[in-house]
Amino acid sequence: MHVQDSRWASASAVAPAGGAMGSAMSAGAGRGESSRTTPLRVDAQRNLEHVLRAAREVFGELGYGAPMEDVARRARVGVGTVYRRFPSKDVLVRRIAEEETSRLTDQARAALGQEDEPWSALSRFLRTSVASGAGRLLPPQVLRVGVADEAGTDEARVPQQRVQPGAGELRLVSEPAPAVADPVDDAGAAALLDVVGRLVERARAAGQLRPDVSVSDVLLVIATAAPSLPDAAQQAAASARLLDILLEGLRSRPQT
Repeated sequence: MHVQDSRWASASAVAPAGGAMGSAMSAGAGRGESSRTTPLRVDAQRNLEHVLRAAREVFGELGYGAPMEDVARRARVGVGTVYRRFPSKDVLVRRIAEEETSRLTDQARAALGQEDEPWSALSRFLRTSVASGAGRLLPPQVLRVGVADEAGTDEARVPQQRVQPGAGELRLVSEPAPAVADPVDDAGAAALLDVVGRLVERARAAGQLRPDVSVSDVLLVIATAAPSLPDAAQQAAASARLLDILLEGLRSRPQT
C-alpha cells in the first residue's frame, strides 16, 4: 500500500487550485476544450486521442505527479501540442480523473442493474474495475473516505452506512483546507460513493459481506489490486490473484 499512498500524495501536489485559481482553471478548460464551434481536424482529433491515451498510461504507471513531458513522449507529440489541447497540467489531470471516476460509476451501476444476487453484484463490480486498471487512476478525493468519530462534526458526504456498534459513521473525511483542490468535482465523487454504497449495503444486508466492511474498504481493494507491472500478462495474473484473496477477506463467514 505504500506505493499507492505515494501516488495519492503526489496527485495532491498537482491537482488544480481551489477558489479563484480553480475558477481560472475551469475557464482555461473551457477555452481549451469546450468553446469550439467546429469539429476538430482529423489530425487534431487523432493527436487528442493519442494524448489522452498516453496520459492514462503515464499517470497509471507513475501517478498524477508525472510531468507533461512524459505524456508528450508517450503520445509521440511535442509538449506544445499537449498544452494546446490542455492549457495546464491541472486541466489534463482533471480530465483523466473525471473520466475514470465516471467509468467506475457506470461499472457499479451496471453491476447493480444486471446482478440480482448482492454478492455477485459487488464481486462483479470489483472484478470489472480491477481488470480495467481503474485503481491506478482513482483520484485522491474518492479515496479520502474514513470512519469518523461519533462526536465528529464533519458533514456526511455519502449515505450513512450501517456499521457495528461503536464504529461510528462512514463519512468523507474533512481535512484542513489544502493548497490545491482535488482533481475531480464533488458531484462525480459523490455519485461514485453513492452507487458503491448501495452495492455495499445490499451485500451487507444479505449477510454476505463482513459487517465492518465500508465503502472505503471496497475502493481500497480496487486500488490495491491494480499493481503496475512491466509485463501485461503478469500484471493481469497478479491482479486476478490478489483480487481473489481480497474478495475472500471481504466475505462474511458463518459464526461457529
